[in-house]
Amino acid sequence: MTAAQEWEVPSYVEVEAFVEEEVELAGAGGTISLPRDHAGTPGVVLLSGGGPFDRDETVGPNKPLKDLAWGLASRGIAVARFDKLTPGLTMTEQYLPSATAAIDALGKHCDPARIFLVGHSMGGRVAPEIARRNPSVAGLVLLAADTRPLHEAAVRVGRHLAAMDPETYQPLLAVFEQQAAAVADPALSPETPAEQLLFGFPAAFWLELREHDPVATASALHLPMLILQGGRDYQVTVEHDLADWRRALEDRATIRVHDKDDHLFFPGDHSSTPSDYTKPQHVDPVVVDEIADWIRSGPPAPRSPAGGRAAARS
Repeated sequence: MTAAQEWEVPSYVEVEAFVEEEVELAGAGGTISLPRDHAGTPGVVLLSGGGPFDRDETVGPNKPLKDLAWGLASRGIAVARFDKLTPGLTMTEQYLPSATAAIDALGKHCDPARIFLVGHSMGGRVAPEIARRNPSVAGLVLLAADTRPLHEAAVRVGRHLAAMDPETYQPLLAVFEQQAAAVADPALSPETPAEQLLFGFPAAFWLELREHDPVATASALHLPMLILQGGRDYQVTVEHDLADWRRALEDRATIRVHDKDDHLFFPGDHSSTPSDYTKPQHVDPVVVDEIADWIRSGPPAPRSPAGGRAAARS
């Protein structure tokens, strides 16, 4: 049995409450999960984290986006998710075409005025930009959404892991530091070979990302937002990334920390490590319920930066 076959249905899912259909979303394979009575229901488009993730965001035996999709569909919310197209593309190119197609496809099945983006990690980082380009989006749910320059965050995470397990991670840290320096180099150009850069991502990816400010983009949107963070997350942290969201949006967004959850919103009582992702787990049911309740209840109109209610979206 392969790791991908070991996923089991979470206890909070009602498999008889919804049906699924396969779709193509701007060249990417996708799935739409529909409550059996979906007329007029809200919908969400799920955005996976950074890297070549499939529609379920498969990590070892775990499928956190499938947990979310099935959990939300069990709670009366239509859900679309898609396989990311990554080779040679910038961050925006990886998400925007398929996300836009997913918004359009979902709108044919549910209330097109109540379609939300739910982005995890880099998916949360790019969600404000997708919403900016798709004015029909009704709101954002940002799950462990990173804000800091990715090349700097990668070095921070590498140092964290090297302190926990020097034998395994110290050699990798040296490579990360060298490649991160290449990303930060003002001389970086589209011709810089990808093998010299972090994660083997192309120079075009890093050139775009160096200019990307997700907090500023989100701040310019007059949309309701739910921002959730795991307290045990060492990749996107309360201290760094969530602090940025709070400074900009605390009086305009609903922000909550789930102290026992890690980066994938798996609950636990110990310090999170990469090996945790190799053990079968599921997204915290409290998080699934919180997202569903926030969407179904009709999020309040956001406050504008000046303090009044926003009159229109950007």
